[in-house]
Amino acid sequence: MFSLYNLNILSDKQALSGLPEGKLLINTINAHSYNVAQEDALFAEALQNGDVLTPDGASIVHACRYLHTPSQPRERVAGWDVFIYEMTALEKRAEATNTHPVVFFMGSSPDVLQRITERAALDFPYLKIVTYSPPYKPEFTTDEDAAIVRAINSAHPDLLWIGMTAPKQEKWTYTHWQQLDIHCHVGTIGAVFDFYAGTAKRAPLWWQRHSLEWLYRLIKEPRRMWRRYIIGNALFIRNVLREKSENGCRNTNAG
Repeated sequence: MFSLYNLNILSDKQALSGLPEGKLLINTINAHSYNVAQEDALFAEALQNGDVLTPDGASIVHACRYLHTPSQPRERVAGWDVFIYEMTALEKRAEATNTHPVVFFMGSSPDVLQRITERAALDFPYLKIVTYSPPYKPEFTTDEDAAIVRAINSAHPDLLWIGMTAPKQEKWTYTHWQQLDIHCHVGTIGAVFDFYAGTAKRAPLWWQRHSLEWLYRLIKEPRRMWRRYIIGNALFIRNVLREKSENGCRNTNAG
């Protein structure tokens, strides 16, 4: 069973400043990905074996507290938080050294990537943006995978963002990790591509601060999100209770 007890989850946003330089895989976990990982062994492996895992949801923070897991995150650290922190930090270093590091965006549609490029030119003028839009399909062929890897390696990125839906983005990055000849932070950030491009809207701050961003998305897109949030939230509670029960049994047997 995929278990929160076995995960090393980042504590808070401030901890982002302490991440080491070099090749580093940053994933996020929320209630939905926790549920999916119960049934998807490769996805579970990708989340467990990445370098950094951030708590992208108040539900994960509360569940860790309830379960008394070794990792005790104190606040939500969303993919958006990782994105803004990394982009801003790289921009500041580039400005200080008058350099133009490469930021590579892999995923999404050409239209979204064009919007990202245009906005980033205003927000982060020292950063050179390179993009790649993969075929829109559930799985890539061997040749398509190889083409993506070649494009990334040829760009020699200083920061790499992978933006496909979970669990596809995490599994693809984890599976091809050894083929990526890069020396930078890599973030699997999904919907952040659309948020930054302006093709999707994040919940207003009030909803975010009160841990209701999921409800905002449900209200905005009920047909697409009802299964994820109504059924998914109930499934998340069931899975957490099962973890609580199984861990209690293990502790009893150990004693």
